[in-house]
Amino acid sequence: MAPTGQPEVLLVSLGSTAGLRLADEQLCDALRAAGARVELARARPPGPLRTMALTDLAWARAARAATREALRERGERTAVIYSSTTAALMWPLAGAIRFDACSAANRPGRHGLWQRPAERRRLAASPLLLPWSEAALRECPSAAPPGARALVVPVAVEPSGPAPPVRDVAAVTYAANPRKKGFDRVLDAWRRLRADRGPAGAEAAAGADAAAGPDAGADELLVAGTDAGELRRAGIEAPGAEEGVRLLGALPPEQYRALLRRARVFVCAPRREDYGIAQLEALADGCMLVTTPAPGPYVALGPAREADARLVGEDLAAGLRIALEEPPAGYAARAERALAQFTPAAVARVVEQELLPRLLAKPAQLLQ
Repeated sequence: MAPTGQPEVLLVSLGSTAGLRLADEQLCDALRAAGARVELARARPPGPLRTMALTDLAWARAARAATREALRERGERTAVIYSSTTAALMWPLAGAIRFDACSAANRPGRHGLWQRPAERRRLAASPLLLPWSEAALRECPSAAPPGARALVVPVAVEPSGPAPPVRDVAAVTYAANPRKKGFDRVLDAWRRLRADRGPAGAEAAAGADAAAGPDAGADELLVAGTDAGELRRAGIEAPGAEEGVRLLGALPPEQYRALLRRARVFVCAPRREDYGIAQLEALADGCMLVTTPAPGPYVALGPAREADARLVGEDLAAGLRIALEEPPAGYAARAERALAQFTPAAVARVVEQELLPRLLAKPAQLLQ
């Protein structure tokens, strides 16, 4: 447990995506369970801007304002954690930095013109780096190896509830930020799969339907997180009323996870992946993960390959065909074993036994 007197932690959160919000709330809960008093300072979201450089600048200023306001109202904190390198770019006080990826890797060229040098300075000045994965740390300049000035603190995943007796949804994908998520590639693979199915393929699909239940939709891909307007802005042809594809738009988290519990397959083809929370959640809820490899610290690739390496590859349509027509036996059990390091209990041990003691070891350095 944490030392007596309830040490205080300020977590500065951008919360610019559902994944970041989940990660921040989880970390707050784990720190509180370890005995700390935690305040979550949320940055006020800026409006839409034309470039990534301007967007990051607006978020960094919002994070600085949120930090200053929290410190004015509550006084000095024993420890400060900035969630993402963007949140730390204009910090008013030095602190620990937690991140899924760094600007040096995911802001190439003009997109990270000012962020990359600012990030190098912040990473060098931070007393403690908290990457979501070792792969994220390796991408960063001035990074320390785990065990020195860095500690890997994963984002936890667990099943969202009991699975229904019948999985009546063939495939689900999550396509917020559709170009980065590679939704165009998913859609192309899905169309090729359907086109390649002759009478024999239709019979195989019907057999999969019969095994799953009378209401199963072997030939339908459900798309969460985006709509036709966002797809058009991303330069992707929206499927519209196309048979076999249905756009669901943004879903509340509970509804989205309930959909995963009904699905047999989660499919994705990201152009870059900074972690893969959506994929890990799908595995935790019993989906088979069909995915292409991708640049970046794509943590979910490891568990996906352990569950069945045939479903991970550049030929997305082939992986879909295997998963839907010849589902591998024992997949769920292998996926569960591969996710053991991401359980809430495993992450809570890291927070209690390693993170909180390190945060409190040299508090003066955190507030220089």
